[in-house]
Amino acid sequence: MEILVKPIITEKLTAQGEKLNRYGFIVDKRANKLEIKGAVEKMYGVKVDSVNTQQYVGKVKTRNTTRGLAVGRVNRCKKAFVTLKQGEVIDFYASI
Repeated sequence: MEILVKPIITEKLTAQGEKLNRYGFIVDKRANKLEIKGAVEKMYGVKVDSVNTQQYVGKVKTRNTTRGLAVGRVNRCKKAFVTLKQGEVIDFYASI
């Protein structure tokens, strides 16, 4: 099971990363906080202070087509917000 799916890179989380040392990740739905903490520490080589998780429920989307109304659902996911210890930094743009 791959725990970390991808990092969340938005304006809001970039500002929180600079100010509060907090980063966001989309994680596997079955992962718990201890597994997420271990995966972040192993992958990025940092010390994690706390982990907060959030279950994101997929939204129902509708659109009008020539054949009528098409209804679908966006996949649900789990997000993890990781706060690092003082002085630790994750640089997502270093490998670009």
